[in-house]
Amino acid sequence: PRYRGFLDRLFAPLNQRLAARSRGLDFGSGPGPTLSVMFEEAGHRVALYDPYYAPERSVLSMTYDFITLSEVAEHLARPGAELDNLWTCLAPLGWLGIMTKRVRDRAAFTTWHYINDPTHVSFFSEATFRWLANRWSATLEVVGDDVVLIQKTR
Repeated sequence: PRYRGFLDRLFAPLNQRLAARSRGLDFGSGPGPTLSVMFEEAGHRVALYDPYYAPERSVLSMTYDFITLSEVAEHLARPGAELDNLWTCLAPLGWLGIMTKRVRDRAAFTTWHYINDPTHVSFFSEATFRWLANRWSATLEVVGDDVVLIQKTR
C-alpha cells in the first residue's frame, strides 16, 4: 500500500488524462512491476521493459498511448538518446510520464542526497523538461515536485 501510494503521484494524474483502454509501456519496470498493475487495474494494457528484469527489446519498437518512467530517468547514461527513442514510440497525443527528483538550484545540488547514489548518473530540473518539451514541440505539465507529464501534439 505504501509503494502504491508513492506511485500514485504519477499514476493518478496520468490516468486522468488517458482514454479508456489505452496502451502503455512501463519503461524500467523493475523486478516487481507495480505501476503497470495499477494501470491494468484501471483498464489499460501495459507492456514492460527493463534491461535487467524484462529485457524484451521488441516492445521498444511498438507504439503506445502512454509511457512511464518511474524513478528511472536518473539511471540513464544517455538520457537524451533514450528519451528521444521513447518519444518516437508515442502515438499522436500520447503522454510521457516521468517521476524523478528534480534539481532546484546549484546551492541545493551540492548537498542533495540524490547525488550520493552512484547509480544516479543523470539529473533533471524543471528547465530540462521545458527544454525537452520545446524540442519535441510538446506540451509540458508539471504536476508535482517530482512528476512531469509531456504530451505529444502530433
